[in-house]
Amino acid sequence: MSMDSTERTTTLRVLRQDEWDRWYNTLLRAFGGVPEAPEERALYNSLTEADRSLGVWEGDECVGTAGAFGFRMSVPGGALVPTAGVTMVGVAATHRRRGVLTSMMRRQLDDIRSWGEPLAVLTASEPAIYGRFGYGAATVQVSAEIDTSHVRLSVPAGTDDVRLRYAEPADVLDACEAVYARLVPGRPGMLARQPGWERLGLLDPESGRDGASPLQCVVASRDGEVTGYARFRVRPGWGKAGHEGTVVLADLEGLDPATRAALWRFLFDIDLTTTLSVRGRPADDGWQYQVSDIRRCLPQLRDMLYVRLVDVGAALEARTYRTPVDVVFEVEDAFCPWNAGRWRLAGNEKGASCTRTSDPADLALSVRDLGSAYLGGVSLTALGLAGRVRELRPGALAEASLGFSSDVAPWLPHGF
Repeated sequence: MSMDSTERTTTLRVLRQDEWDRWYNTLLRAFGGVPEAPEERALYNSLTEADRSLGVWEGDECVGTAGAFGFRMSVPGGALVPTAGVTMVGVAATHRRRGVLTSMMRRQLDDIRSWGEPLAVLTASEPAIYGRFGYGAATVQVSAEIDTSHVRLSVPAGTDDVRLRYAEPADVLDACEAVYARLVPGRPGMLARQPGWERLGLLDPESGRDGASPLQCVVASRDGEVTGYARFRVRPGWGKAGHEGTVVLADLEGLDPATRAALWRFLFDIDLTTTLSVRGRPADDGWQYQVSDIRRCLPQLRDMLYVRLVDVGAALEARTYRTPVDVVFEVEDAFCPWNAGRWRLAGNEKGASCTRTSDPADLALSVRDLGSAYLGGVSLTALGLAGRVRELRPGALAEASLGFSSDVAPWLPHGF
């Protein structure tokens, strides 16, 4: 890649491991320049896949960064599909509006296609950036500040049979990861943990606690089997009327409703606290239907995972469909033209085929909107109401929308 003749030449190439520090420093500066804790930097150094990472260099200076983790993501039907986790994207402020980002996105999607990975996903620091590269918002997450001094929790039968115990987070990591792994196929958008990623849940730099305790862990079990866990911190606080501490939830997983309820009830009842701070939970998280007063929980929704179909045919074949579908899509994809054109999708709850066709189109949409609908969290009908999907055959939109839907809300459990 070269710039205008008045500028120095820049080069886009795969990252070398010995360049990682300079490359990562460029990324940090693009996000404000605040240094990370040594343990956090070391973790991401170990997780970075250099051969899947790109840098733009001007001489010895790195001016652009982008990476792509090799993930497997759950899709509707429970399959774990090879997925590129686009990450660590940054451009030096001195080199904005010169095509650096576009050149990295172009090379990256070409690479992902060559690797045979039908999907790319990312979390967007600035959502407006990635739509032009075909990424669509596919999941939302719920956050809340629950007033536990007033809100009560109604729990299902069997909750009292769940035993809870404190444990050092590292000591029970394997048991917690086994619980997580069992849950992954059941919720679209979850990532199977690749080696090393289990350490993300233990990351606990003091600089990131905001006055709270070190990470704590409670493990749930029944009949000697670990069925769930919660990791959290406690931030003490005192006001004129007494204690005003906050429980800050890091993550919570459970194999059944009673286990999940036991863990939530525990968090509600921790001594000397009046608030439970919750971030990044599934949009259909069960506690929302167990609380006595949802208004005092102050729930908020926010976009999280953006999905890009790198290979439309392979991606649509990788998932199943809630009801039978037989529909021809006219897909617009200017950035990855190999996807553009007509595709016939025929599928049901057992599987699907998706092939090129010359048959008349039933629905027309962009690859960005197909990415939004892919995990079942954004309905094609809603996109149609917004004018994002055009129905060319009467009834096709309702048929496809129901087929694409998911029983449970898609959810990304952690960032990358």
